[in-house]
Amino acid sequence: MNNLSAQTPYGILGKDGIKALANAFYDVMEERIEAAPIRAMHAENMTEIKQKLYEYLTGWMGGPPLYSDRYGSVCLTSAHKPYAIGTQERDQWLDCMDIALDRIAVQYTSDSKQLKTMLKQPLFSIADAVRNQD
Repeated sequence: MNNLSAQTPYGILGKDGIKALANAFYDVMEERIEAAPIRAMHAENMTEIKQKLYEYLTGWMGGPPLYSDRYGSVCLTSAHKPYAIGTQERDQWLDCMDIALDRIAVQYTSDSKQLKTMLKQPLFSIADAVRNQD
């Protein structure tokens, strides 16, 4: 019996699922007019940032620490300090992640709703932590 609540998101999605999530997240960001303000914070070519998000999320979701092995410790607030990130940008980021999870979860788990519930508060905490504007 598969008890989702007893697993890590990495255990549910695996490396392929997290790679798909990172790619889908930035694909959604490019597609949504509502996300234009946060899309503008990124380079035109997002290949590198997709890889970095995949590496970061892999460790953050309970897998191997790919990001910290490659780049050292991560301070999300420092990395995002050059950008004006308020509640609107935070919410745009969360919307993109929510849509990306919808797109990929059905391929990697039979209970995508429970996975999204598992990630909702931690993702909000990360997105809110990088907010540097009121």
